[in-house]
Amino acid sequence: MGKETATAPAPRPAAQVRNVALVGHSGAGKTTLAEALLVATGALPRMGRVEEGTTCLDTEEVEIRQQRSVSLGVATVEHAGHRITLLDTPGSPDFVGELRAGLRAADSALFVVSAVNGVDATTVQLWEECAAVGMPRAVVITQLDRPRADVEDAVRLCQMLLGEGVYPVHLVDRGADGAVRGVVSLLDPATEAPEADRLRSELIEGIIGESEDEALMERYLAGDRLVQDDLISDLETAVARGHFHPVLCAAPLAGVGIDPLLELLVSGFPCPVEHGCPPVTRPDGSPAPALSCDPDGPLVAEVVKTTTDPYVGRVSLVRVFSGTLRPDVPVHVSGHGLADRGHPDHDVDERIGVLTSPLGALLRPVAACPAGDICAIARLTSAETGDTLSSPEDPRLVPPWELPTPQLPVAVEATSRSDEDRLATALSRLVAEDPTVRLERRTDTGQLLLWCVGEAHADVLLERLRTRHGVSVTTVPVRVPMVETLAGPARVTGRHVKQSGGHGQYAVVVVEGEPGPPGSGIVFEQRIVGGTVPSQFHASVEKGIRAQAQRGVSGDRPVVDLRVTLVDGKAHSVDSSDAAFQAAGALALRELAAAAGTRVLEPWCEVDVRVPSEYVGAVMSDLSSRRARVTGSEADPVRDRTTVRAEVPEVELLGYPGVLRSVTHGTGSFERRPLGYEPAPASVAVPA
Repeated sequence: MGKETATAPAPRPAAQVRNVALVGHSGAGKTTLAEALLVATGALPRMGRVEEGTTCLDTEEVEIRQQRSVSLGVATVEHAGHRITLLDTPGSPDFVGELRAGLRAADSALFVVSAVNGVDATTVQLWEECAAVGMPRAVVITQLDRPRADVEDAVRLCQMLLGEGVYPVHLVDRGADGAVRGVVSLLDPATEAPEADRLRSELIEGIIGESEDEALMERYLAGDRLVQDDLISDLETAVARGHFHPVLCAAPLAGVGIDPLLELLVSGFPCPVEHGCPPVTRPDGSPAPALSCDPDGPLVAEVVKTTTDPYVGRVSLVRVFSGTLRPDVPVHVSGHGLADRGHPDHDVDERIGVLTSPLGALLRPVAACPAGDICAIARLTSAETGDTLSSPEDPRLVPPWELPTPQLPVAVEATSRSDEDRLATALSRLVAEDPTVRLERRTDTGQLLLWCVGEAHADVLLERLRTRHGVSVTTVPVRVPMVETLAGPARVTGRHVKQSGGHGQYAVVVVEGEPGPPGSGIVFEQRIVGGTVPSQFHASVEKGIRAQAQRGVSGDRPVVDLRVTLVDGKAHSVDSSDAAFQAAGALALRELAAAAGTRVLEPWCEVDVRVPSEYVGAVMSDLSSRRARVTGSEADPVRDRTTVRAEVPEVELLGYPGVLRSVTHGTGSFERRPLGYEPAPASVAVPA
């Protein structure tokens, strides 16, 4: 998003609005299809980026350079009296957070499938994502004019892999030389082609199966030849219910199939009223009345994307579910329960500035944004992705969509002192833009970690720091914090005796130490007999032991899981003090380590790895190579997925997200939980 220009299409009633997310794996042609739709509606002069002022949905430098989408692209256009907002979602699993943001803003999803590459595992996973949230779906087969294109096979794969309710609506019209001339509709009774009658009958029966018009079924059973005008309203109902998924065809670069696709978008896809609104609560979690897509209803909108623009600052992309957003009015910002990722909860009032309608990087001013519509707002200072905007007099909260848990840590350092001064501000903006990021300053290692969804996500975040925020950082190896404990039991004396002018320092303690059970921490006890160490100094000894344990005894590794018992000692009536017995306690722990020896412990994690069942063997084999202990598995036969549970050393998980993506072709995911510490092998227990 960037500078303002021109005038946006006028707001439309919700019944004349279509918000469509373009979904599919990388390389399927989503952005190319979107640009073709923009050209067909007159929003762009032509395809490509040749002319000055021509825009597209890939606006970031990294997107243009890599020729792939890494963020949600948005464009609103006008066609046949309808307002269509296209939400171009990234296809890489690393950017599933952007996909889910696009799905929250959309009322339907158009899956883009390449006629060359067909349906891959990522497409199936994305389809399941949409099905899980009840998103109406359709399919468009693209790249019809490419070498090796096989439309029939792509349709067959869609029907086989995407489940029931997938019906082709178009057939490809090819010339004698095999070149694509256009597409023809199966809803046109005049269409003649091999198997056209069978496909037409299946299509009509699928539409009528979702119809509430009994007369239509009677006409069909009586042998009437139904045409598109007879079926179009029922087609829209069928798609809106999420049980019927039409398959269309298009060759965007040749302009083939674009007009029929536009016609189906406005006539056969659900509007915001049909799709409905998400549930809402009060900001305190108490119940609130259900919403309807009513421009005169209570204001409820959601920030689905945040960017920082060099021209206008922070820009918030907003979907309005109820009420109407207007410039220069106050709104309440609520959200969003992600404090663990560096996103603080918000409960403040702000004033709306200029409203704009996005067209890629261009922002076109609009007078208002009613329910069902999408707009951009500049300079909302506190609102972040996932926050809710509502009336200050009647605040509401939309529960945030599910976000992937970032599992790839990347340790970053500022390249120079000037970069270091700007880094904190840049990182706070980065976190505000992307709720899938988690920022962590590790106190045990001193490293600053960016937790990312995957390697591609990490590359994009580092590139945004450099190009968007002007900060140069370097990455360094992530340090996994090791700890130590005693290798066995020992009994030692800690003697802190110093004499200089005036009062001296005198404290002698005798302690017994032994390793404790995993996770027990530092346990201090005393068995003093006869008051050899006065009771007021017992806590001093413990304090000294704990402080030394935190500092470590053989480097900077903390000492954990240790039981220390104070059994004897000596004190002086004048020279003993709290400080002296703290020093004696610290010395006693160092003596215990010298006498009993230490062993290095490494952190372990519990992991749940979720993969398609066909990859379970490969995942278990890889986990075994990582010193993991597989503790069980649980199959989900409905979704054909399996959850593998294992215990894995944390150091073995440093590069695991990328390996899991490779092993499962981008379809696997995992979560981790701290488990505790266990003895580390010599190859891992390097000197501190």
